[in-house]
Amino acid sequence: MKTIKGPAVFLAQFIDEKAPFNTLDGICKWASDLGYKGIQIPTWVDFLIDLDKAAESQTYCDELKGKVNSYGLEITELSTHLQGQLVAVHPAYDKMFDSFAPENMRNNPKARTEWAIDRVKKAATASRRLGLKAHATFSGSLLWHTMHPWPQRPAGLVEMGFEELAKRWLPILNHYDKEGVDVCYEIHPGEDLHDGDTFERFLEATGNHKRVNILYDPSHFVLQQLDYISYIDHYHEFIKSFHVKDSEFNPTGKKGMFGGYNDWGNRAGRYRSLGDGQIDFKTIFSKLTQYNCDVWAVMEWECCIKSPEQGAREGAKFIQDHIIEATEKTFDDFAGAKTDEKMLKEILGL
Repeated sequence: MKTIKGPAVFLAQFIDEKAPFNTLDGICKWASDLGYKGIQIPTWVDFLIDLDKAAESQTYCDELKGKVNSYGLEITELSTHLQGQLVAVHPAYDKMFDSFAPENMRNNPKARTEWAIDRVKKAATASRRLGLKAHATFSGSLLWHTMHPWPQRPAGLVEMGFEELAKRWLPILNHYDKEGVDVCYEIHPGEDLHDGDTFERFLEATGNHKRVNILYDPSHFVLQQLDYISYIDHYHEFIKSFHVKDSEFNPTGKKGMFGGYNDWGNRAGRYRSLGDGQIDFKTIFSKLTQYNCDVWAVMEWECCIKSPEQGAREGAKFIQDHIIEATEKTFDDFAGAKTDEKMLKEILGL
């Protein structure tokens, strides 16, 4: 069994115009001072990483890695959540997702998709240059607007949607395979890959591509009322990345899973800081350790009540307290005796 690495922190939600969250040095020192050992870097934040340079220059990557290491930190993964989202966008969401792309790509879905694919591919090369084996992203979605089957979905629609999604991702997946990096899709509401069934549909549509893997984040499963513990039993071999984020589900007589169009603070299902929600992280860390999942425990903050600063301060200790030092011996080793084939036969009466 492997000991889970960590604690680490996903930097996306902490970026700000104010120090220390506006420079790589500042945010690295902040994370290190809080006790974090790793950072997951969002590739759309230019002051954290120049993706074009990282894809082209080993020297740049060595210098970037060296700077992060100088603060006692490691880069856990690069993230292309926003760019991955743009690989597949249904026209109903064009306006809302346009803000994820550069201004010159807006109102041009074809150019936006081509740009997104290029960025995600460059992140593969950058990951390889940085010595990373896993990458965090979103799948995008062509079918989310049909999630609830009303009006009825025409026969063949879902199959066609996943065929198209796989068609867009296969060239990317092949590039990641060439670079030796796994693509870890965050299984997330709003994405076509949002639970176990949809992950399996996509995996099959890609011909069981070996680079199709999972970023496991139990918070999204609580909001779906999905068994996030048995999910690990089903898919542990695919879990190559791990977001540690808490959540809660408190249905009332007025609202449930769909949320009544309320904002986050007033929804039945909402994200919380670590330890403030309902997730059984002790069992999660035990399961991931038991199944030998080689992952970083990366804190993601999205609480609708607690400040990000407090969430980050508490999060490092929370993760550290949950990391299990994997045992290299069994508890009853002391009572064991040396055995040989003759003894084994004697025990069996042979």
